Amino acid sequence: MSRSPGRKQENHKISRELFVLTYGALVAQLCKEYEKDEDVNACLDRMGYSIGIRLIDDFLARSAVKKCRSYSETADMIAQVAFKMYLGVTPSVSCNSVTGNEFSLILDKNPLVDFVEELPAERASLCYCNLLCGVIRGALEMVHLAAEVSFLQDRLKGDAVTEIGITFLRKPEDRRHRRNK
Repeated sequence: MSRSPGRKQENHKISRELFVLTYGALVAQLCKEYEKDEDVNACLDRMGYSIGIRLIDDFLARSAVKKCRSYSETADMIAQVAFKMYLGVTPSVSCNSVTGNEFSLILDKNPLVDFVEELPAERASLCYCNLLCGVIRGALEMVHLAAEVSFLQDRLKGDAVTEIGITFLRKPEDRRHRRNK
């Protein structure tokens, strides 16, 4: 199929249900390929990281957000803009440390598990949505913010909510760039 010259390229969106079902098929295939949950978790994290380092460009172009001045602003931006833009949900944000570098994104509803009721007993240590951790970590790294991202609670494991923990690894003063001396 060729495009007419002068025609603007259209953005194509897939339905959320198709994305969620495709993601479920991906996780099921990884579970067949890897015996250990830790290997599946690591693979999902790597895939998410690869997505995150590319997705940040789209996010910055489409959202036209300003530079965040603190870790708190960054966590709010992830929750209120990025999650809403790409997953259609807005998690709540809570700060978990007095140093202000640890935050939790609390999802009352996780759209990636719409068609999943529970994990099989033999897959108890599987982090089904670990792709999200990789996406967040990869996107943050591309804007020069090193972070550890992991699931703290998961509804699929019987918890009341799904909670993603983000720990920024540098102190805010380490982020400042020195101007010409």
